[in-house]
Amino acid sequence: WASNLSGSNPAFFILVGIPGMEKSYTWISILVCMMYSVALLGNSILLVTIMKERSLHEPMYLFLCMLAVCDLLLSTATVPKTLSVLWSLSTQISFSGCLAQMFSIYFIFVAESAILLAMAFDRYIAICDPLRYTAVLTHSVVGKVGVAALIRSFCIMFPPIFLLKRLPYCGHKVMPHTYCEHIGVARLACADISVNIWYGVAAAFLSAGLDAISIAISYVLIFRCLWGLPSPRASPKALHTCGSHLCVIAMFYMPAFFSFLAHRFGQHVPRHVLISLANLYVVVPPMLNPIIYGVRTKQIREHVAHLL
Repeated sequence: WASNLSGSNPAFFILVGIPGMEKSYTWISILVCMMYSVALLGNSILLVTIMKERSLHEPMYLFLCMLAVCDLLLSTATVPKTLSVLWSLSTQISFSGCLAQMFSIYFIFVAESAILLAMAFDRYIAICDPLRYTAVLTHSVVGKVGVAALIRSFCIMFPPIFLLKRLPYCGHKVMPHTYCEHIGVARLACADISVNIWYGVAAAFLSAGLDAISIAISYVLIFRCLWGLPSPRASPKALHTCGSHLCVIAMFYMPAFFSFLAHRFGQHVPRHVLISLANLYVVVPPMLNPIIYGVRTKQIREHVAHLL
């Protein structure tokens, strides 16, 4: 049975890019390449700035460092292969390589979601209970949050590897995508993939779904706290610090949830729209996050200018 199982897995898949948009590959690849370059530069500058400046070694900026690392890894796990497909350099990806890429993408995504939740908690403590901020969010606690995010990601994203390995593919190798996604790979199987679909739904709800709900609750409590502040000047300043985080949250969750739901339940959504959106959500947030924080956070802006 074990030999039959391994024998049913193809040696490789062929990624064909974005069906129906072949004529636009050159322009799409230039756009993706530019966004990836900005993401690499922006997040690298952010990381170097925060690591070099001791005054920025506070929980808020340490979480921002973790976010920048996740952004760099998420875009790097997908964009090079996407470009090689769009440029027709290499459209093949081994079965093991495909599973490794899929695991990396979702592992980083779930970890980034946890970091965004930690940043919301950081803002909640800073605004609603500022006197306890340094006691609650120590460097040790920040480190433990980072480790917990990684452990949770691993536990949630390890099972899909075996869910895909158990499926027979009957020689189906051609995948209409630029990188490997869980359901995209599962759809090539010549067997029932209900378990894959429902595991994907459960995993998304138990990770990013619960995180998004918790973040929403945090901000309801933050706004309720701001409403009761005695000083009218304190409110706009606190709102400004939350504004950057809310922009990043919206960019991270909205396209990801739409893409996730459309892939599983949106049979009438054109395939090229789904694939284009899947490519955007792994490169647009990593590109914009350092820009948003760099422009809106005075301390980072000043230190980046000094560094440059």
